[in-house]
Amino acid sequence: MQGTVATFDDDTRTGTVLLDDGAELRFPAAAFDASGLRHLRLGQRVRIDQDAGGVVVKVTLPTFP
Repeated sequence: MQGTVATFDDDTRTGTVLLDDGAELRFPAAAFDASGLRHLRLGQRVRIDQDAGGVVVKVTLPTFP
């Protein structure tokens, strides 16, 4: 699934993504840490991976594996 970064806090490494349907999805620091990225910027397009329970486990760029 993909969305657009709406918020990102460099200190806590948490944020929110707006999905294409307008829903807001929060992601924890662990999901950002799993990406290998160093920073996200507002408006950036990202790919979101979730576990079976719907918890975001990885936030990365659409072109990253």
